[in-house]
Amino acid sequence: YNLEKVGVLRHVIPLILGAGLVTQLMFSFTPYLPPKFPPSRFPFFISVFFPLLFLTVIRGLYVLIFSKTIFRKRLLIVGAGWAGKTITKTVNEHGKSLYQVVGFIDDDPEKLGTIVETDNNGNSKATSNFESLKVLGRGEDILDLVNKYSVTTIILAITHDISGETYQYLADCLQFGIGIIPMPVLYEQLTGKVPVEHIGDHWSVSMPLEHPGTQAIWHASKRLFDIFWSIIGLIFLGILFPWIALLIILDSPGPILYTQIRLGLNGKPYKVYKFRSMVIDAEQGEAVWAEANDPRTTRSGKLLRKIHLDEFPQFLNILKGEMSVVGPRPERPEFIQNLAEEIPFYRVRLAVKPGMAGWGLINQGYGASKEDALVKLQYDLYYIKHQSLWLDFYILVRTIIDALTLKGR
Repeated sequence: YNLEKVGVLRHVIPLILGAGLVTQLMFSFTPYLPPKFPPSRFPFFISVFFPLLFLTVIRGLYVLIFSKTIFRKRLLIVGAGWAGKTITKTVNEHGKSLYQVVGFIDDDPEKLGTIVETDNNGNSKATSNFESLKVLGRGEDILDLVNKYSVTTIILAITHDISGETYQYLADCLQFGIGIIPMPVLYEQLTGKVPVEHIGDHWSVSMPLEHPGTQAIWHASKRLFDIFWSIIGLIFLGILFPWIALLIILDSPGPILYTQIRLGLNGKPYKVYKFRSMVIDAEQGEAVWAEANDPRTTRSGKLLRKIHLDEFPQFLNILKGEMSVVGPRPERPEFIQNLAEEIPFYRVRLAVKPGMAGWGLINQGYGASKEDALVKLQYDLYYIKHQSLWLDFYILVRTIIDALTLKGR
């Protein structure tokens, strides 16, 4: 019932039909299993068809009713700069069924009254489109604009300290029950990423200052979770190893396994184990990003990557305590050194153990550039802030589904 995810009916219907067809398939086999059922399958068909029909109708009504404008929160954005336009674009892409932006507040006299819209690159441009947003006033006009446009929430999209006068105006809004949310918080809720390039003076909002990893009980439960899944993974590895090894040997000369130095918890280096998926001497003395359809990848390597089997030897790293089942993807020291100099908070991802599966991996995939590393860092920080066994289990299930549907690199 999250309108953000089910607000488009055409996306919901395939999920309902899929659930119904799976249920129908299961019911179709029940007459052949004890205890004995009536020979006719018609009652089973009816028991699936009508709930499926009613569920579709009810979901459709739910979306049609609660996606109406009257049920959306009305947002007034303080700051018409890059951060303000970024959160506006994010709301339109990820939260249009939940929020409606009514306009901007900005103390810059040159922006007052101007009409802008956000293009795909996050830039503003003059437009004659009446649906575009307008800079409605200055800080002193906030309370009047809140009443005029029935604003329910104010978004702080400024990357500098607010003045004492503006702070007082915002305090007056709080007195009347108006919610005030920093831009990074809403961005995080809508996208599942931490906007490290937009946090400005709100750095404390984006840093995982009290993440679960600081609690002893979390370390114990996380370790038990890792041991359980690593044992299961090693059992599958033992069964599949002879066939994978044969496939690699027949495809190209070289070792079956290879090791590579990665940085783990607190930046401690360790050797990661993987099935070899590239030709020998794929790197000539210099670390190179792995790309999509990398020409260095062998035929067997492409298959192993598609179903994530090349990662299975990392269950040994997990059992040794060097990695976790779920966490930020482990990175090479050369890349981390360069990225930490250019991307804020990059080394924060070393505050937890790296993982085979990760929040960034299921949402973005494998990175192949510094730009990809920035996006992945946003997902990693979100995971560090919100990590839990439930989130780990969700990420693990999503990773298995991606492997079964060949969505690996």
